[in-house]
Amino acid sequence: MATSWIDLVGYVRFRYEIFQQTERTLRFHLTTGEGRTQRVAVHHVEPDSTPAGTGAGEGWILIESAVAGADNVDLRQLLELAGQSVIGGVVIVDGVALFRHAAALADLSLAGFDKPFQLVAARADELEHQLTGADHF
Repeated sequence: MATSWIDLVGYVRFRYEIFQQTERTLRFHLTTGEGRTQRVAVHHVEPDSTPAGTGAGEGWILIESAVAGADNVDLRQLLELAGQSVIGGVVIVDGVALFRHAAALADLSLAGFDKPFQLVAARADELEHQLTGADHF
């Protein structure tokens, strides 16, 4: 059964403590192990703003987690490390390097959401640790 954005919001609210919520975005912290945490954002991309032929349905979600300030890391090294990931990729938004993965809501069940979500948070945390040795995000 396809998942809607409203379903996903309820699922996340039940499992995590949200520190910021808007109509299209949820932000919360996730523990990644060894006392580290990672800030995570899940954005809803409306069906009318998705590219043609992408199976828009209920739209898409972008799962993203910050790695570091873009000016504070070797961007070539970041791209090389991120290129080893099975899912996702790296973008820079407002001067912050983010690890991001997109998924069509129509292709997800609520039970299937956790895997890409956990992978994005863990990979962003690994990249942050490898590149900065810190836990700022």
